[in-house]
Amino acid sequence: MTITVPAGALSTPFRPKQRLGFNTRVSFNDDAGPAQGLRDGIELFKAAERLGYQSGWAYQRHFDHYLSSPLPFFAAAGQHTRHITLGSAVIPMRYQDPILLAEAAGTTDLLIGGRLELAISTGANAAFDAVFGAVDTDARTEAKRRQARFLAAISGEVLHTVTGSGQGAPEGAELRVTPHSPTLCSRIRQGSASLGSAVQAAELGIGLISGTVQHDHAEGESFGEYQARSIKAFRTTWRETWGTEPPPVTVAASILVGTTAELREKYAAYDLERRTLGIAASRPKGALAPANQPVGAQISPVFQGTPDQVIGAVLNDPGLAAADEIVLFLPPAFGLAENVRLLTDLAETVAPNLGWAPAA
Repeated sequence: MTITVPAGALSTPFRPKQRLGFNTRVSFNDDAGPAQGLRDGIELFKAAERLGYQSGWAYQRHFDHYLSSPLPFFAAAGQHTRHITLGSAVIPMRYQDPILLAEAAGTTDLLIGGRLELAISTGANAAFDAVFGAVDTDARTEAKRRQARFLAAISGEVLHTVTGSGQGAPEGAELRVTPHSPTLCSRIRQGSASLGSAVQAAELGIGLISGTVQHDHAEGESFGEYQARSIKAFRTTWRETWGTEPPPVTVAASILVGTTAELREKYAAYDLERRTLGIAASRPKGALAPANQPVGAQISPVFQGTPDQVIGAVLNDPGLAAADEIVLFLPPAFGLAENVRLLTDLAETVAPNLGWAPAA
């Protein structure tokens, strides 16, 4: 559907956007193969940096035609870029070894000059227990335990004091993660799909990124309204907990600017596919069909139409209005050229109306 500008005053004051980013699956298809997909991913980050985008994000997905290990990819992409930040959105903590992840994150961040931003999640999904192994507790509790251990590790805390022989170091040695990137802990975010996870992020003292799937919304509440309510809860909790102003909030959004009739037709077809298939939309050739969409989940709208229609819709969406940074969600099945066109059209037609200034 083409989203039109709703009548009346804005329900949420529009914040000028400090940064603009994009989120890619770094996908590949059966024809070109994974190596080409990874190379195209690096080219996409290079193109985005040339266009002045301040951030680029990649999603982690196991056992499919998408990026499964984002940190080596970021280490590689960081050698081909100089300014754009590189972020994971998101890494589910349930299947991460927190200490190994902290070591890899510190190494990657140092290699790319302190440009790593990690978004992690503690959702209840436990689809891959058969591969990674089950645990004695539920998935969310285990994910939160691993998250706490990871945050301690990247903060440079002592993880163990050697008390005897056979522990890999002299007695009395305090073991911390190395190499340590001292500022990385300030660039960790919670990937949020609910108000509860937004509040949790504030209580932990980490940033917030709101994605394209949400749950636990009130009956009749739109995606943008619930997103704005979650952002408000994050900021309120942060101020009450820490007594300081909260860090900038990022939201991911599907914004497709149809600068030609052909593009508007293409984007309208994607919109219909997303509204019909939900998370199953836009799958690269050979990708697995996803499991059933969670009951009660909301999928973010697709903002598509003419440049003027998209500008009006973005300005009047409560969730996008409340955010400090917007991340453009790229359809996973789109190729490199299509994605660069999307980023270019957004930067040239919509972004200047959001208060955004491209990076030099």
